[in-house]
Amino acid sequence: MKDTGLSEITLRKYERPYNMGQRQLVKKICLSLGLLQPGDSRDVVVDILTVLINSQKQKKKLNSEEIRGRVEKIRRENKLELRGLAESNIRRQLKRLRDLMMVDKNANLYNLSEFSKMSEIFEEKILKFHVEPSVVRIREYLSELDKE
Repeated sequence: MKDTGLSEITLRKYERPYNMGQRQLVKKICLSLGLLQPGDSRDVVVDILTVLINSQKQKKKLNSEEIRGRVEKIRRENKLELRGLAESNIRRQLKRLRDLMMVDKNANLYNLSEFSKMSEIFEEKILKFHVEPSVVRIREYLSELDKE
């Protein structure tokens, strides 16, 4: 028997979202879902998710180069470092978002899962497929322990 987890998710709770701009809200979502670590200066995933959220409104799919260009624009507008904009890193971050089932990829084009709103993605994808099964399995372990 291996001690390798079948899946893993990190959840964090932060203060209520008062008077935050879009980028700060997306950053808190990334922190809350473990996509970003507290104090991490490499936060390009925030801008990638922001780009996908904004393109979702027009139901537009983007390739990784278009995403990279839009991320660079956001980072320049916010006077942020341009580190992490390599094509390979953009694709790696997109893969992390796909692994959480937040992003779909079809024919090298990316979009938010089923062009859904983020709240729907959280409920339908993250809670249903990541959190709830983990809680069920923990309860199974606890129940087995209680038998002793």
